[in-house]
Amino acid sequence: MIVLYSYPTLFGVADNNGYGLKVFAFLRLVGLPFRHEHVFDASHAPRGQLPYIVDDGETIGDSNTIIAHLISKYRLMIDAALDARQRDLNLLVVRLLDDLYWVMSYSRWKDERYWPAFSAALMREHPHLTDDDIVQAREFNLKRYYFQGIGRYEPDAAYARGLADLHVLADLIAPNDYVHGAKPTSVDAAIYGFVANIHFYDIDTPLKEFVSGHPALVRHCEAIHEAVKRGL
Repeated sequence: MIVLYSYPTLFGVADNNGYGLKVFAFLRLVGLPFRHEHVFDASHAPRGQLPYIVDDGETIGDSNTIIAHLISKYRLMIDAALDARQRDLNLLVVRLLDDLYWVMSYSRWKDERYWPAFSAALMREHPHLTDDDIVQAREFNLKRYYFQGIGRYEPDAAYARGLADLHVLADLIAPNDYVHGAKPTSVDAAIYGFVANIHFYDIDTPLKEFVSGHPALVRHCEAIHEAVKRGL
């Protein structure tokens, strides 16, 4: 059986990190059986990053690589009907989500307005975590933000980046469909991974305020959420 290793749950979503939730949603949408193992310390993961899977003894990291591997190995048809232009759009969306990731993470671990509520929620849902665990994770993330660049932004400038990303997604998603029509594809799983971690996030950041004000984003997120819960 496939084993997915990813970060812990939070606020009712299966992974509080967009990349792990993206892979979780993909696996559920395509109906592949798997076991989900939650990890807080990523130091033993490939390249020190979550998520990763173990599939027949093969360890595979990076959410996009994981999804490509699963589509190829298991001959999955979720993206089979997409043309070249749609596949190009998928790549652009995935790269946009990479940018959104940093702003989402900034809102949790760096912004002093939201950090106390976020850290308290983590420890409330996962009481095995210690104060030292949380402090070390925060220090690690603050270093990452500085070297990536987002950590040198003032909050308003950081959120401006994330809101611009969300605006594109809001324009992309049709009111009653998925990105490429009536059925979800892998890009919908990717979008869900990030938007769900904003929509269901029980702390009112500027990102959450934007999503809440855009019905198409909310509908898309909740539709995928229900599909993921029941499987397709």
